[in-house]
Amino acid sequence: MKVAQLLLEFPSAGMMLFVGAIAFATLFVVMGCAGSNDAGGPDDSARPADAQSLSAADLWAQIQSPLTAEENRVLCEQGTERKGTGHYTDHEGKGLYACRACGASLYRSGSKFRSSCGWPAFDDEIDGAVRRLPDPDGRRTEIRCAACDGHLGHVFTGEEYTDTNTRHCVNSISMVFIPADVVAAFETLRARQ
Repeated sequence: MKVAQLLLEFPSAGMMLFVGAIAFATLFVVMGCAGSNDAGGPDDSARPADAQSLSAADLWAQIQSPLTAEENRVLCEQGTERKGTGHYTDHEGKGLYACRACGASLYRSGSKFRSSCGWPAFDDEIDGAVRRLPDPDGRRTEIRCAACDGHLGHVFTGEEYTDTNTRHCVNSISMVFIPADVVAAFETLRARQ
């Protein structure tokens, strides 16, 4: 029998096929098959470009562009990237890390260290750049960009990784790296805004 004949003889089977197709399509979209990544993993289409090859103007344009869905989830909804997936976890370039949402300077590369925690770690922020707030879980301290209130991650003390005894555990997606050779030009562009 042809499908059309079956659907005419058994209309409820046709309705079941239609409902099943709608359910499958909905599941396909909800589970993120169209490039979104609600699990907090990397979304290669949203990965930062190689900052070493970008000008200050290119980096400023990147910051002025709208946040991706994943950047919004982390910066605006206090989400967290999946451990070990961030673009800057093992990054070792010289320069500074700026807030992805507003461009404010957050950390100097000299304060970055390997903590093996799965996220970029810094032992000191640029003065006045980061706000600390009690996390809703009551156990941790959340860190936010002081300029725009974007969620960065959490800060931990007493672990003795470095002499400062502080570890800022930061989501890569919350930051943009600014290479040392374009920092001055980048900060000039930001000051004009």
